[in-house]
Amino acid sequence: MAYSPLLQQLLQALRCLPGVGARTAQRMAFHLLQQDRDGARELVATLSAALEQIGQCEQCRMLAEEAVCRLCRSADRGNGQLCVVESPADVMAIEESGVFGGRYFVLHGRLSPLDGIGPDELGLDLFEARVTAGGVTELIVATGSTVEGEATAGYLASLAQTHGVGVSRIAQGVPIGGELEYVDRSTLSRAITGRRRVQDDG
Repeated sequence: MAYSPLLQQLLQALRCLPGVGARTAQRMAFHLLQQDRDGARELVATLSAALEQIGQCEQCRMLAEEAVCRLCRSADRGNGQLCVVESPADVMAIEESGVFGGRYFVLHGRLSPLDGIGPDELGLDLFEARVTAGGVTELIVATGSTVEGEATAGYLASLAQTHGVGVSRIAQGVPIGGELEYVDRSTLSRAITGRRRVQDDG
């Protein structure tokens, strides 16, 4: 049986979410329309407000409602260590581990020339400006263990070392091909505390 045009549009819209296929989208749509229309209205209102009010921190590119996020504003965090991650979810994962008290820089992706993602798309001009401004003594590269993540790590390390900043890579413990946001707390804690120094081949 064919869905009505608007219902078909709703199902297609829900499938933009990661991990949501046709069946899951159908379950979500039917639940909201049949059992929780008030919840659906709240979801629409909250999502609309989030899209209007949430942007990127001017310093670290973390998702934030303010020009500078609370992590960058915090006087309790050290300025010497800068941890570079692929996504805001990675920041939250590291924060939950409780083992890092420095600053962050969020790439919102990783280098992938085949997908048209280069340095400009990752905000690496802002990253380089932050490194050259002084105060950063160690760059901790916490990109994923994918091929793209490793290539991004190498690029970041070269940039930092050009400006005399020491570079370390988070230690093994994060599975190959794994994403930080799915790693358990103890594994992530070991990976951060056991990070290794990146050697400068030049």
